[in-house]
Amino acid sequence: METLITFENVGKVYHTGDIVYEALHDVNLTIDEGEMVVILGPSGAGKSTLLNMLGGLDSATSGKITFGDKVITELNDKELGLFRAKDVGIIFQFYNLIPTLNAMENVALMSELGIDIMDPYKALELVGLSDRAKNFPAQMSGGQQQRVSIARALAKKPRLLLCDEPTGALDTNTGKEVINILQNQAREEHRTVVIVTHNDLFAHLADKVIYVKNGTVADVVLNENPLTVDEVEW
Repeated sequence: METLITFENVGKVYHTGDIVYEALHDVNLTIDEGEMVVILGPSGAGKSTLLNMLGGLDSATSGKITFGDKVITELNDKELGLFRAKDVGIIFQFYNLIPTLNAMENVALMSELGIDIMDPYKALELVGLSDRAKNFPAQMSGGQQQRVSIARALAKKPRLLLCDEPTGALDTNTGKEVINILQNQAREEHRTVVIVTHNDLFAHLADKVIYVKNGTVADVVLNENPLTVDEVEW
């Protein structure tokens, strides 16, 4: 596999008045193209900050972040915006769908970023929701809404799919459906998938597990034989 993302001695410090908070420090990691990665750690460990840095949503205070042939830490605001629009798809715990738009229209919104997107119907087909294209969020279950949000992210054809607790608001069976879709994106589409979670079970599904503690990477474990969703004892 080719390396897609590299963090070299990355740190992030927030300033609020006279208060200085070091969210990340001395972060070193690599993520490969087509790899499914799980970032694990307790609340407050720095997982969300790390996710924001991976997606270009927040800038590093120190260190260097490389994505393919781009040095993200050297991009200006306009270049960062284009990077986020084109290369990164983000899936949140809460679906962030627009309630007055149906599923197809929510996915089609990605075209407003000024980039080439796949056919919205095709994106919904990828997540098994082509028959719900005309349904509004209020007419769908939580799992269906999350799948629409995945379709919306996939419509951009991103190289990196970031998932922030994507099953946190779902029951076990629905969560398994969502994880199965994400795992298939890595296995079949060679798309890099990074999942931030506190659920240790996800470690069995990943090619690489990055453990975050006290604002830095405490350990990285490679999983030579990741399990499928159906093989995990939930």
